[in-house]
Amino acid sequence: MAVDEALLDESDRTGGAFLRLYRFSPPCLSLGRNEPARARYDRAAITRLGITVVRRPTGGRAVWHEHEVTYAVAAPLAALGGGSVRDSSVAIHRRLAAALRSLGVAATLAPRARAPGLGAGACFAAPVGGEAVVDGLKLIGSAQVRLGGGRAFLQHGSILLGGSQDLLTAVSRQPQAAGGGAVSLKPQGARGGTTLSAVLGRPVTFHEVADAIVAAWDARLTSTALYRFLPPSTAQYSDPAWTWRR
Repeated sequence: MAVDEALLDESDRTGGAFLRLYRFSPPCLSLGRNEPARARYDRAAITRLGITVVRRPTGGRAVWHEHEVTYAVAAPLAALGGGSVRDSSVAIHRRLAAALRSLGVAATLAPRARAPGLGAGACFAAPVGGEAVVDGLKLIGSAQVRLGGGRAFLQHGSILLGGSQDLLTAVSRQPQAAGGGAVSLKPQGARGGTTLSAVLGRPVTFHEVADAIVAAWDARLTSTALYRFLPPSTAQYSDPAWTWRR
């Protein structure tokens, strides 16, 4: 998270555009920047299960990062899609959908619709207009943040390869969550979304998806090797006061 924030600062300073593809080790629960996590999730259960948690610099709702590809785009707002948050997000998803189609996935973009609020559940509960879907099921969950001046933005997203988002229900304080006894972590399908392995009927690897994204990306990018030289401070993202601030 600190590296992605540093890339956003670098993009704002230099005008460069960056695409970063990575995965979480260990698996991690990420919370949206303004998500009311203390009211929504059982922190004691999360601690008891040894689950790693981080709060993103971007908005949106919670995501369980395990069998997936995480992408991050940091760029000037005018570099993609005409200069608005929605236009840049759609431009990114259009490229990601093209990458998935090259793998045999009939990916399209969801029709424009009002985005659900922060109280509407997990990120993959429902697609937002402009996000990549297959047969109406969400394939990629994304969220953005802009710097104060609005010149540059960071967009995060998770592309599910397999597994499920059921852990979010298991550690939720909501009535439908597992309660009173042991929390089940057995995959039961991605509620409201789907995975590439489910769509294609075979295991899908991180590297084949990452290679497909790079091949489909037709916008000019600054070398992502630059992030190795950035000195991001990890203090905020490792601080429970930030993670559980809301």
